[in-house]
Amino acid sequence: MIGKLALEDGTVFTGQPAGAVGTVTGEVVFNTAMVGYQEVLTDPSYCGQIVTMTAPMIGNYGVNAADVESRKTFLSGFVMREMVDRYSNWRAEQDLRAYLESNGIVALSGLDTRALTRRLRVQGSLRGAMSTEILDDCELIARAQASPSMVGQKLTGRVTRESACAWSESLPEGTVRPATRLLRVAVIDTGAKSNILRHLVARGCETQVFPCTVSAEALLEHRPDGVMVCNGPGDPEPVAETIAALRKLVGKVPMFGICLGHQLLSLALGAKTHKLKFGHHGINHPVLNRATGRVEITSQNHGFAVAEQSLPGVGAVVTHISLNDRSVEGFAHTSGPIFAVQYHPEAAPGPHDSSYLFDGFVAMMQTGTVPESVLTQ
Repeated sequence: MIGKLALEDGTVFTGQPAGAVGTVTGEVVFNTAMVGYQEVLTDPSYCGQIVTMTAPMIGNYGVNAADVESRKTFLSGFVMREMVDRYSNWRAEQDLRAYLESNGIVALSGLDTRALTRRLRVQGSLRGAMSTEILDDCELIARAQASPSMVGQKLTGRVTRESACAWSESLPEGTVRPATRLLRVAVIDTGAKSNILRHLVARGCETQVFPCTVSAEALLEHRPDGVMVCNGPGDPEPVAETIAALRKLVGKVPMFGICLGHQLLSLALGAKTHKLKFGHHGINHPVLNRATGRVEITSQNHGFAVAEQSLPGVGAVVTHISLNDRSVEGFAHTSGPIFAVQYHPEAAPGPHDSSYLFDGFVAMMQTGTVPESVLTQ
């Protein structure tokens, strides 16, 4: 049996089915992580995308329930060079193929992922159609070309929770030191990864998660000490209700944004965002802390970024910058308790270089000002 991936530019790649049977479309992106494929599969930020892993071997340590980052999988499809059916790891509970099939994920292995990645780097992220059923090249190319662009797509409604709920799961005991007093955090779920919530609970925060459609008034009724705006998929500009709520919260409560939350906070302040050529997807992205000169190796997954030139006019300063393409990776507001980063300090997967930012959020909730710890480790 064979399966095919067609790109909107007319390129077609052939491989073997490795998951569920079906036909899917989405923006084709590549992820440079060597590990963490299960966290990638369960990251809501990949909603609407076909993810290509650049690591040549995927599945060698199986999958397990502990590494799940959301309540279900949201990505459109999954592409690998070689999938391993015989895993070896004491934590594994099933093999990757069984996981992909049981979760309805259309996947292909045996593709030339190096050639695919090089094309995406040159052309930029492309729309694609992938199928284990349709093998006619022209039909697949047409489907890719007819699929929607990621620009203008509002995808947060597909990944957010339907109603508010409390979150109590934490990191392993002793991982971090809890705050000196109980802090109440209201989390706006635009596609939150579970490890973000675990970090908050581990620091002694009473964590309440709200749908992304929540109003500012409803959040303030919860009397939070701080608001967290999480990661998520798609173009930030169409997420109008969340932007409007954040705009009303400016100056009323400390706020911390991660990934899509970084972009939404910038838009709420009046800044601008733009689409990146092929995005940042991986766990090996170097980020410079401008204040200290230190470099953090970070976990990232985003296709849009904040326009640096738009930040000074809204009272914000750039705190972190990408060393790969010089795009904005973090900002802080100069007159209010607001800071945000484009990358993932919770990792899962990835290095833990940036987990200090959660401590900075706790300190900001306690003092009402952006702490020095946000800029220095």
